[in-house]
Amino acid sequence: MSYYLQTTSKHDFDKTVETTIAALAEAGFGVLSDIDVAATLKKKLGIERTPYRILGACNPNFAHQALEREHNLGVLLPCNVIVRQDDDNSIQVAAIDPVVQLSKTGNSEIAPIAEQVRSLLQGVIDKVGKA
Repeated sequence: MSYYLQTTSKHDFDKTVETTIAALAEAGFGVLSDIDVAATLKKKLGIERTPYRILGACNPNFAHQALEREHNLGVLLPCNVIVRQDDDNSIQVAAIDPVVQLSKTGNSEIAPIAEQVRSLLQGVIDKVGKA
């Protein structure tokens, strides 16, 4: 079982980031954090790499429901979505599979929430792949 959901974008990196953020918003997710991994590695280590962004996506309604059932769940939040450029210049978009991630809690009350979030994130990934 894979720990992520993934697609390949037909657009360039910046357009894919824009499309991904818009698709997340349409699905009820806000982006709480936006980490430019390539810029950080360049600044901190002097390492050049292809573009790579980590978007910390959160659906407040589902986050609230899950935190009510598992108080320490915040260590597994938000749902990370990455946009990265491969060496062949293809643009990949991937999101954590919340069913796999949240199964680690051992709390069966979280499973239905994780399934709903997975469905939403799969819709985002599908939309970005078709854009």
